[in-house]
Amino acid sequence: MGRISGPLLDRIDIHIDVPAVKFRELTGDYAPETDSSTTIRNRVISARERQLARFKGEKIFSNAAMTPRMIRKHCRIDSQSEQTLEQAMTRLGLSARAYDRILKVSRTIADLEGYDRILSKHVSEAVGYRSLDRTYWT
Repeated sequence: MGRISGPLLDRIDIHIDVPAVKFRELTGDYAPETDSSTTIRNRVISARERQLARFKGEKIFSNAAMTPRMIRKHCRIDSQSEQTLEQAMTRLGLSARAYDRILKVSRTIADLEGYDRILSKHVSEAVGYRSLDRTYWT
C-alpha cells in the first residue's frame, strides 16, 4: 500500500480491505450470500436498465461515467444523507474527488435496491467502501 499515492487511490471508486478467509470457512458449508446467483443477476440487470434509462440521450451508459454536472443532477441527497457525508468527509479527511465518487457509488447502490432516490443508508454504505482512503495514509 505504501507504493500507491493518495491521489491515485482517490481515483478508484470502491476499495475494500478483504481479510483472509478462515480455514473453517473453506472446509465447511459456509454460505454468506443468501440470494441465489439468479436473484443477484436480475438485480444487476435491473440496475443497469435504470442507468440506461437515466442516461438516455447522453453519451454515457453507467453511473461510473457521470460528469460532475451529471452527479449534481442525478445524485441529489436529502439533508440526513448530506449530514452523513459531511461527517465522513470531515472525520476521514476525504477529498472533493472522493465526495463525487461516494455519490456515484451511492447512486449505484440505490439502483441495485430499486430506489429512485439516494437514501442515507446508501450514502453510509458507499462511505464504507472508501475504507482505504485514510486507513493507510494517516
